[in-house]
Amino acid sequence: MPQVEQALEYVRANRDSFMNRYMELLSIPSVSTLPEHREDVRKNAQWLAEQLLSLGATRVDVMETPGHPIIYAERLDAPGKPTLLVYGHYDVQPVDPLDEWQSHPFKPEIRGENVYARGASDMKGSMMAFIMAAEAFARQGAMPVNLKFLLEGEEEIGSTHLPEFIAGHRDLLKAGAVVNCDGTISGPNLPSITYALRGLAYFELEVRGPRQDLHSGIFGGSIANPAQVLCELIAGMHDADGRVTLPGFYDKVRPLDDAERAALARLPTTDDQWKAMTGSPALHGEKGYTTLERVGARPTLEVNGIVGGFTGEGAKTVLPAKALAKISMRLVADQDPADIYGQLRSYLEAHAPDTVTWEVRELSRGPGAIMSRDSAAMKAAVAALAETFGVEPVFRREGGSVPVVGHMQQELGIDSIMLGFGLPDDNIHGPNEKQHLPTLLKGIEAYVRFLARLGA
Repeated sequence: MPQVEQALEYVRANRDSFMNRYMELLSIPSVSTLPEHREDVRKNAQWLAEQLLSLGATRVDVMETPGHPIIYAERLDAPGKPTLLVYGHYDVQPVDPLDEWQSHPFKPEIRGENVYARGASDMKGSMMAFIMAAEAFARQGAMPVNLKFLLEGEEEIGSTHLPEFIAGHRDLLKAGAVVNCDGTISGPNLPSITYALRGLAYFELEVRGPRQDLHSGIFGGSIANPAQVLCELIAGMHDADGRVTLPGFYDKVRPLDDAERAALARLPTTDDQWKAMTGSPALHGEKGYTTLERVGARPTLEVNGIVGGFTGEGAKTVLPAKALAKISMRLVADQDPADIYGQLRSYLEAHAPDTVTWEVRELSRGPGAIMSRDSAAMKAAVAALAETFGVEPVFRREGGSVPVVGHMQQELGIDSIMLGFGLPDDNIHGPNEKQHLPTLLKGIEAYVRFLARLGA
């Protein structure tokens, strides 16, 4: 592929230009959740729009939402070739606690092989790497595929307005595949592709008893304690084997086949490493599954917080009037968050005593997703990673959630290729976020080869 070699030569000859622009992008404090950075987020959107214009895009729109702008761009001058939709987000997390950063989070600093800045890994690095790969073809005058870009500024606050945008622009976003640059690989010498993501259903459960807090000596033993009832209800949500007991919870869960279990077993993470990462004295989970299977392929129910009664220093003999728990479920593909709400209510209706009243409030939801490992786009990504890193990539399931992947499956009917080049230890969302530069530079070359193979 002569065009590929020319593109790779361009990338290698223009690394300084790439690094300068990457550093400029990292210097923009595009913190989407803080009102004082609203104009910085807009500045970042305009900066990216200019980059896309330089690729020869015939349409670049900074489209308003009730929140932060969405950037849409297209270059559709490759007749007969596939159309690829490129997803990314340009907003970043807040930087607190600032005093734990070794350098200013918006003054990128290179130390050793890493660049340290907020957004370096999540996800300005991989997004800029893809733009650089596309630029390498644009400078030759021809793209191997048709490109559409969808870059949002609200991913770090839950992609508030993106689902509505996608549903309202199905024709505009029509494509054969999506490449999602918001991802990581397992290690600098072990490329990987995430092919499954868990969804989320998040609830608040409040249990109420007496009209007000009561003296536990006078009234204890004569009325039900809401905190005790809440704890008993939560304890009953799992059985002795670690399975969730909500009725119908597993009805739509796909079983793991032998090929998937073998693929997950190739991942290098051990149980001892998992214990070391978490600081836990022992591992726990659903019986019959490995640690990586539990976090990637099985749904969970977790208590994220409990509050009720007196929690201050010292003693206060109070019987609380109410108690509250935050409960989240990580869902696998095919589980519908709307179904989970009904299952939780059914469990409570069957098990909550009539000595209390209760209320469930849904706080958020998002779909899970699983992608085909045999699509043309996936095969192109596998080949590009293998050629760039010199080793076959491993497939993995991710325990976290990237709701946009599920939304695109549901609304557009297309799978996403999770192709990003952060590393697991990049400290995303925390102090001293970093990006390993040798891995990122390999990522540019992998994107070049991916585009060429997809076009072929």
